Amino acid sequence: MLGSGNARESALDVAKRILSENQNNLVRIAQLSIADWQKYRGIGEAKAVTVAAALELGRRRLCMEQAKEEKIKSSNDAFNLLRAHLNDLNQEEFWMMSLNRANVVLRKEAISRGGVSATVVDAKVIFKKAIENGASGIILAHNHPSGETQPSRQDIDLTTKIKQGAALLDISLLDHIIVGANTYFSFADEGMI
Repeated sequence: MLGSGNARESALDVAKRILSENQNNLVRIAQLSIADWQKYRGIGEAKAVTVAAALELGRRRLCMEQAKEEKIKSSNDAFNLLRAHLNDLNQEEFWMMSLNRANVVLRKEAISRGGVSATVVDAKVIFKKAIENGASGIILAHNHPSGETQPSRQDIDLTTKIKQGAALLDISLLDHIIVGANTYFSFADEGMI
């Protein structure tokens, strides 16, 4: 993707330098914007767009591999279904999965997108979508762009609020997953639901 490199370095040397400058962290590299890529000597707009497009295709391929019937048996299953949507983001996003009684995923959808440290989540939107999807259960998920997966006080309060509201509608809140850098925190696994 990097072509032949530049006047001073081969494409392999450019790739090694980019990896080294990003501590060999592929997650960090996947988060680079087109403008970030262009800061590297030898990478113009066309190469930057090519690299960014290839990384996006990789993310989408991961989503497509999961297109078959998706059944949730554990928090790890939920994480694996949502990580392609929530990993490598520079802003916080909040997602919901609607499930039937057999824990088969009926729908995955973004509820809100926010800034670097927060996103606004309206419980009414969650309940409306769960009812529209005919959900018997829901799993909530959001990312922390910092990579830290420990829940904040707001995360805990929101989870409690959604659990109580869902119970009134005969919908089970099965889990709330916080996605970090290729890892996650599960409210259910920690006995917090």
